[in-house]
Amino acid sequence: MLQSKLPVWAALIGSALAGVLVAVQSRINGGLSQELGNGYVTAAASFGSGLIVMGIAVLVSRRARTGLTRIRREVRAGALPVWTLFGGAGGAFFVLAQGLVAPVMGLALFTVGIVAGQVIGGLVLDRVGLGPGGRIDPTPMRLIGTTLAIVAVALSVGFSGVHGVWLIVFPIVIGGCVSAQSMVNGLVRAAAESAITSTFVNFVVGTVILMVMAAVSVAISGWPTNWPSAPYFYIGGIIGTLFIAVAAMLVRTAGVLLLSMSNVAGQLLAAVAFEAGAPLASGLTQGMIAGSAVALLAVVVAALPGKRRSAQTP
Repeated sequence: MLQSKLPVWAALIGSALAGVLVAVQSRINGGLSQELGNGYVTAAASFGSGLIVMGIAVLVSRRARTGLTRIRREVRAGALPVWTLFGGAGGAFFVLAQGLVAPVMGLALFTVGIVAGQVIGGLVLDRVGLGPGGRIDPTPMRLIGTTLAIVAVALSVGFSGVHGVWLIVFPIVIGGCVSAQSMVNGLVRAAAESAITSTFVNFVVGTVILMVMAAVSVAISGWPTNWPSAPYFYIGGIIGTLFIAVAAMLVRTAGVLLLSMSNVAGQLLAAVAFEAGAPLASGLTQGMIAGSAVALLAVVVAALPGKRRSAQTP
């Protein structure tokens, strides 16, 4: 496989901008869920619209269609493990959390929980060496940054008066899934030699999972009737395609942890801005501000250069 020539600093800036898009998507999907009263249908609609976009992209891109052939060949040869094709599950659970949990917690606190999960997941995945960049041993700064991310969650919860441990545990777990999603999508992209192909596979898997969940929810509680007319409620899936494609392109250059760090920096800044100006829940609290600040510090500290050993996996 060819080594990426993109500078690390450029990859980090691109990932931070993608993080802003993630916060925008969370705000849109959280708002749509409040309107519909059904987070499962919201998530399925969001991912389904993304699948339509990516399906069109595959149809018009010869390289993307060739990428599908390459993936099939790599899987049959055993060079690409089958489990790498299921990165869409991480994205599906993240979008589901946007509709189910973010409206209850507020966007800023929800994002802090996602941050903690991403940095912990990124640290573990880089160390294990399952990503396309091989094994990346953690530097002291990365370990400190990860600890600060955990402190950020404690501050946010302690001062925000959140009731129910699951409310914060759930986004932490989902954040780890997002890191894993970036990792496996990077592997699929490398095998397909196309970010469009890897993103399309991601949306196929995620849409199937969410459609099943939505079908069960509708069978139990009925079809939502209060569909909002504003067009912006329905662009969450399109924003998701951009984020996933960017993550798949940049993960080899930056590594799973640094990619997660720069991405959550953009998420945090945008989430605090949204919660201050267009809150999903009760608006900003002192805990959310303190937790977001410490989480942002965690990103900066973990991104500082340090001596490390990196071993490429076969």
